Amino acid sequence: MVHAIRIHEHGGPEVMRWEEVALADPGPGEVRLRQTAVGLNYIDTYHRSGLYKLPQMPAILGTEGTGVVEAVGPDVTTLKPGDRVGYAVPFVGAYAEARVMPADRLIPLPSWIEDRQAAAMLLQGMTAQFLLRSTYAVQPGDTILVQAAAGGVGLILCQWAKHLGATVIGTVSSDEKAELAKAHGCDHAIVYTRENFVARVRELTDGKGVPVVYDGVGKTTFMDSLDCLRPRGLMVLFGAASGAVPPLDLQTLAAKGSLYVTRPTLFTYVAQRDELMASAADLFEVVHAGGVSIQVNQTFPLRDAAEAHRALQARQTTGSTVLLP
Repeated sequence: MVHAIRIHEHGGPEVMRWEEVALADPGPGEVRLRQTAVGLNYIDTYHRSGLYKLPQMPAILGTEGTGVVEAVGPDVTTLKPGDRVGYAVPFVGAYAEARVMPADRLIPLPSWIEDRQAAAMLLQGMTAQFLLRSTYAVQPGDTILVQAAAGGVGLILCQWAKHLGATVIGTVSSDEKAELAKAHGCDHAIVYTRENFVARVRELTDGKGVPVVYDGVGKTTFMDSLDCLRPRGLMVLFGAASGAVPPLDLQTLAAKGSLYVTRPTLFTYVAQRDELMASAADLFEVVHAGGVSIQVNQTFPLRDAAEAHRALQARQTTGSTVLLP
């Protein structure tokens, strides 16, 4: 038996329970992983609240973590007991002291990466990787807009885009977060609580707008984000921290300049093993080179995950947060 955070129904943080659960032996193609750190991500709150429905209850939350392989099942030849690995997966189960996982979804960790750093960087870092390198390939000289620039993905986007030679405009909720974003590659931090970010983006781009907006906020920023785009610009909606975006009349895109909109997810971009390893390798390379620094600014005991969820949704966190089993 091991301990895990489970939910028996959708709802607020109060539905999360610290419980004992049984752990099976690894089957064919699987490994048993003793977890050392668990990443906290906004998608966890979507799974908990029911915005993203889970296939069955009770359910253990969480999609990202790191750990040490304890046992391998039949036919597993790529990993052995003692190997350090990390993962970011489309299925839940990370909020646990140990778990059984498919071996082909595990990423061997370089020796220079600490467990907490890895648990904070895989989901958010590979998200930034596909957004910047595939969804819209940022080029030197581009000016881009990052909503919630001081968040976990936002700080990585700002740094990596700057490393690629872009000028980065970011929105934040406070002066403190503006300074944090600027320290991580954001050239222009707009405090949206007192400044109209659409007008400011237009001013900074001489009225032209930006070729791409990366928006993980959703409902409260979506329409204004469209107004920041230049003609034929791309709106990249990769999250919904403020809630789901209402249905959109596609004629709006024509009226605003023949705009494009996409709603990509990491797990589509890393569905194949070779895609997963290539994304992770690109992330490891930019972090090792110093182009991106991963900041674990908050840690919580795993059993206190409900408090971590409250802090995340109240926008009291910056950078990345890790839960410790």
